[in-house]
Amino acid sequence: MDFIQRVVDFLTTHVVEFGIPVGGEDIPLMVIILLGIGTYLTLRLGFVQVTRLRHGAAVASGRYDDPDDEGDVTHFQALTTALSATVGIGNIAGVALAIHWGGPGALFWMWVTAALGMATKYSEVTLAQRYRVHEHEGEWAGTVSGGPMYYIERGLGPKWKWMAVLFALLLGITAFLTGNGIQANTVADNLETQFSIPVWVSGLATSGVVAAVILGGISRIGRVTAVLAPAMAVIYVLGALTVIVMNIGDVGPTLALIFREAFNPSAGVAGTGVGAFLVTLMWGVRRGLFSNEAGQGSAPIAHSAAKTDEPVSEGVVALLEPFIDTIIICTMTGLLIIMTGVWHDRFETEITLGGGDLSYRAVQADGGYEEMSPNAPIRIDGGAHVATGPSDPQVSWHEVPVRMLYVDEAQTQPFSGVIDPSSGVARGGDGETYTSLHGMAVESGAPLTMEAFRRGLSPLGDWGHYIVVLSVLLFAISTAIAWSYYGDRCANYLFGARAIVPYKTIFVILHFVGAVLPLSVIWGIGDVFLAIVIVPNLIALGVLAPQVVEMTRDYFERKPWLEEKSG
Repeated sequence: MDFIQRVVDFLTTHVVEFGIPVGGEDIPLMVIILLGIGTYLTLRLGFVQVTRLRHGAAVASGRYDDPDDEGDVTHFQALTTALSATVGIGNIAGVALAIHWGGPGALFWMWVTAALGMATKYSEVTLAQRYRVHEHEGEWAGTVSGGPMYYIERGLGPKWKWMAVLFALLLGITAFLTGNGIQANTVADNLETQFSIPVWVSGLATSGVVAAVILGGISRIGRVTAVLAPAMAVIYVLGALTVIVMNIGDVGPTLALIFREAFNPSAGVAGTGVGAFLVTLMWGVRRGLFSNEAGQGSAPIAHSAAKTDEPVSEGVVALLEPFIDTIIICTMTGLLIIMTGVWHDRFETEITLGGGDLSYRAVQADGGYEEMSPNAPIRIDGGAHVATGPSDPQVSWHEVPVRMLYVDEAQTQPFSGVIDPSSGVARGGDGETYTSLHGMAVESGAPLTMEAFRRGLSPLGDWGHYIVVLSVLLFAISTAIAWSYYGDRCANYLFGARAIVPYKTIFVILHFVGAVLPLSVIWGIGDVFLAIVIVPNLIALGVLAPQVVEMTRDYFERKPWLEEKSG
């Protein structure tokens, strides 16, 4: 596992965080491309995310639906399928991770990513509708398929097919990770934290549910997500709104802190180089992309199945996704985490020495932490690390050193002895051995959001965290279901209909694998593929932007929805 973590760290540094010198700072290429294309499309389309948002809501409501239009699902079902993939773990665990690493200001950069991403998602969905194809083979005969691989090949021309193939390959792999493994991992982490259910049990259970649904194809997926997506959103949003209303006086100061920390960060919990602007920016953009998926090229696959003969009509529906996902739901999560103070608090934690979220970090001069690989036992005296200089590793949980270590859960008996990182065993001065110790440690991911709900709703009783437990379960399952469709469409594009069932089988297996891997590993791998997969899609969006502009102008000049309504 250490080898896998080192590989992930290497790829994160050289792929996700690869930067270009700008004004004395290395701006990550991922940030430049994502925000750059979003800004370009926003300007070319006349701020479509503002001017056409209301029309998108009207189309999504089904007011202009025509059951005779070509496609497989309604506008609303296409939206809920895509929302099931976007509104999910990113809203619960992703926001918590952004704040954990980048501080409160990371939430602001999630907003920026979402605002620009609305124009990006509008463009990619409109193009996906225009260049979708009709299937004529096997059980998928009579259905449609679409997505970036189709508009890259058909929109840019055959000479660009290599990039379409690359995109489909990358997104098919990404579906195994961000849309599948991370979902299973978060459920397993949450249920283990709350109910001590072994991660393999959770992984087995959710794998079974996902398998039962995805074998039914897009029609069954659309029916299931049309129920799950609204239900899970209502439960989660109502719980968050209750906490916000109960603490309404803290909303103003919390927002002020977010804006201040966005440009002049002064504090972070786990970020290397605490206070660095780029750390806050990068984590906001990374988690913003993971949450709303704008520019990633995944949602256009679901939207291309919508019943319509007007590509722009589905594009405006897609405008709603980043708004609902990030501007509304992620903001609620972020407000709760910040206003309740859990983002920098420490909690009673069992420190498992043989795995889990254990790592070894050295404190740097700037207050940040650097991961270390200890080559010798770590000495602890009276619960505290001995001779902890700038290069001495400390036992850490969720990437933050644990200040005091105890042998008992009540934390009344400080540990004295040595910890052997190679064996995951602590040996006390009296010869007693331990495979886990106890201490006050920071939280991250979904358990951090769970603590925010627990604390925020505590005046009403000790039950608020169950909202997150239920939401994580529903969000993760619905996201994995939707992403299985994205992945099998990629497999279909690459290898034909014969590859769909094998792909789904591997998808279910990797759902289980994702449940048992450490949180930092599975999120790290997912981020690497996210950083790569957006590149071919964003290149295509930039080149095909004039087509989107022309289709938009034509659609709103003709106003076809009025003809359908009158007819």
